[in-house]
Amino acid sequence: MNWQEVCEHPSLKDLPFKIELDELGRIIMSPVKLYHSALQGEIEFLLRCLLKTGKTLPECAIKTTKGTKVADVAWVSSGTWAKIKMEADASIAPEICVEVISASNSKKEMLEKRQLYCEAGAKEVWLCNEYGEMQFFNAQLELKHSELVPEFPAKVDI
Repeated sequence: MNWQEVCEHPSLKDLPFKIELDELGRIIMSPVKLYHSALQGEIEFLLRCLLKTGKTLPECAIKTTKGTKVADVAWVSSGTWAKIKMEADASIAPEICVEVISASNSKKEMLEKRQLYCEAGAKEVWLCNEYGEMQFFNAQLELKHSELVPEFPAKVDI
């Protein structure tokens, strides 16, 4: 399957969990807990407050070399948004892609997602653990804080 087919398939609408595609077009399903949803919402809110232009995107589907991955939260500039807004999955990754780490996520999986998002065009990838502690990365290294949003907190409270 491709992402457009997943989005249009009647049996896959309104699922109570997150889905992604691997590089073979297979569906990967991940259940989420309430803390995960709360952290997503708070991160999106903070991004909206701190960045007055562009768009925040919860559950943003991004086309990668290993299938469609879904960032928990993303922020995209107005210029990139104009290019991708009608796509089923973003052919260019938003400038900021955020993953809220679940118990089922491995370090290897998060490293791979960071690399895939950067290859697709992300300028920064942020990771948030279950306690709201943030890590910020660009394509080369971990950052002390976001360079795109320096005032974003190191810890998100829910």
